[in-house]
Amino acid sequence: MIAAMAVPGRPSSFGHSFGPMAVVPSLHYAAGRGKAHPLNFLAGYQGRFLQCDAYQSYNAMTEITRDSGPWRLVYCWTHVRRRFVKRFENEGSPIAEAMLRQIALLYQVEKTVRGKEASVRLAARREHAGPIIAALKPWLEAQMSRIPQKSQLAEDIRHTLAHWPGLIRFLNDGTLELDTNPVENQIRPIALTRKNALFAGNEVGAENWAMLASLVIRRENSHWTVS
Repeated sequence: MIAAMAVPGRPSSFGHSFGPMAVVPSLHYAAGRGKAHPLNFLAGYQGRFLQCDAYQSYNAMTEITRDSGPWRLVYCWTHVRRRFVKRFENEGSPIAEAMLRQIALLYQVEKTVRGKEASVRLAARREHAGPIIAALKPWLEAQMSRIPQKSQLAEDIRHTLAHWPGLIRFLNDGTLELDTNPVENQIRPIALTRKNALFAGNEVGAENWAMLASLVIRRENSHWTVS
């Protein structure tokens, strides 16, 4: 399992940040992918939002009773985009192509406010991205009547609509991102070595590997000097 925390007041070295905050990844070893593992890592966290992909273990976390209220999941537009990229590349679907154009418009809005204060980001999103989102859902619903219901494109549209509340939460909070790219960009060097990590030897070795990998990433981001 790989988790990440946002630290206020420090710019991201990757040029993609949670508003004025940087992403500081903290890697943790877990023996599986069930909901017990993210719950253990997030124990004591009082925030409302969990930005993630649509993996079922994260979805199940919304059923957990918390003193600070239920988790609100924020889903990733990049994961949605990948589905429609496949449909366009593999099938030449004009519907997928149109969907990709709409997603590109959302990212154009984000580009104009990246790294700015949450209030500025929120205002721009509501003014420019809001109308795109308002038109996009009924358009997707209308496409379902035009395609075979058992097609992969139909499945991709159903997936998108099923996760709609989490996909549009960025319109109500300027600290949220459209995607999990800030985290994925940070952990990509580690992800490239994940096959090596399969041979950590034992659980203690895996825990030590995760700790050392976290230190390496933090050193890269903070420009520590090793003497």
